[in-house]
Amino acid sequence: MENIIRFTDTDVVKYTAYRSGEIKFGERVQTIPANEPVFEYIKNCDAEFVLLGIPEDIGIRANYGRQGASYAWESTLKSILNLQHNKFCKGGRVLILGQINVLELQGKAQTLDPYNKEGRKELSALVEKLDKDVSYVVCQIIKAGKIPIIIGGGHNNAYGNIKGTSLAKGRPVNAINYDAHADFRMLEGRHGGNGFSYAFEEGFLKNYFIFGLHENYTSKGVMETIKKHSDRIRFNTYEQIAIRKEKHFSEEMALATGFVGDDPFGLEIDLDALPNVASSNITNTGFSIERARQFIHYFGSQKNVAYMHICEGAPSLDHDTKNHLTGKLIAYLITDFMKAKDIKV
Repeated sequence: MENIIRFTDTDVVKYTAYRSGEIKFGERVQTIPANEPVFEYIKNCDAEFVLLGIPEDIGIRANYGRQGASYAWESTLKSILNLQHNKFCKGGRVLILGQINVLELQGKAQTLDPYNKEGRKELSALVEKLDKDVSYVVCQIIKAGKIPIIIGGGHNNAYGNIKGTSLAKGRPVNAINYDAHADFRMLEGRHGGNGFSYAFEEGFLKNYFIFGLHENYTSKGVMETIKKHSDRIRFNTYEQIAIRKEKHFSEEMALATGFVGDDPFGLEIDLDALPNVASSNITNTGFSIERARQFIHYFGSQKNVAYMHICEGAPSLDHDTKNHLTGKLIAYLITDFMKAKDIKV
């Protein structure tokens, strides 16, 4: 059974600010009626995209990161439901499924100390439980013929996204990760820094491209692992493209497409890569938000893109007067992805 807290029409009303003379997304998005079986309804509805939240920071805690990503889902809902439904992007193309029920796991995680050996071990066990729910739900959405848009939460959920996609497609799949970090660390127990390495080791991830690595935060060990698997793992760095101008952004997107785009692939977007965006590992240097939006439009338009995952945003870590901006940014990224699939616009 799915472990989901469904998003309801009552929830839509709660988050939507109605205004005379306007049509908001909240007036057009689809939800699942209480008496309907979840995945059968998804299969038969006419929405193209299914929005799924994973409001947790368990994997981030296990990776010694800053808490706060559990709030990105609600912040996203407040923003996306109040977008304008118009000719550029129509709310009815989205079904808001709801969120993975992480209440119990999140509660347990808050009692554990990652700097304690036993505490970190228990946190990893909680991430493994979450992995099972994420992979199951993502698998079922894709098998229903829809494209999941997953809002984290931590980047630990890349593992469940990739596994679920692989199971739905019946074969290993590819991934491109727009990120300052490779998240390809040791198999030392599940956390936010090794979702891709676990998916690779277990045969769910075939080809992996990391776009915009930050050279100062990529360890020698990770670089040696990438070199060892250079036939299946490729990358470029932010410094190569934006600082030294050795490579060009658009040309690198084309090269990455050639590496991952011939098979089903996941589009992973880590908000840690964007400068001054409230996140679990905030940076003050990196590709601009406009570059990220261009990146999403480009890869969202590829025929084999299977899902998009936006993670690590932490609105609670922003200034009190600005903590709505993370959700607003995520809403922009979601609609960029949707528009990339709409050849009529």
